[in-house]
Amino acid sequence: MTSEPDGQPLLSVVVGHPTAEELAALTAVVATLATRQLAAAKSAPSPVRSAWLDRAALTRSPLHPGPDAWRRSGRPA
Repeated sequence: MTSEPDGQPLLSVVVGHPTAEELAALTAVVATLATRQLAAAKSAPSPVRSAWLDRAALTRSPLHPGPDAWRRSGRPA
């Protein structure tokens, strides 16, 4: 079995005497579950940013010079 860097085994049998096939099946299940957990953690959507934090909303639209531009400056674009 593969062991951790400190010399401890990743899996150990506490009770009973499993066969090599049973240990292989258990190892495959544990590896699959760990892989799925990692994939789920990586594909988790990033948290949605609040509109209160949107600095672009604080900027105003550019003013365009021309006739009656002062009237258009008070209207939202």
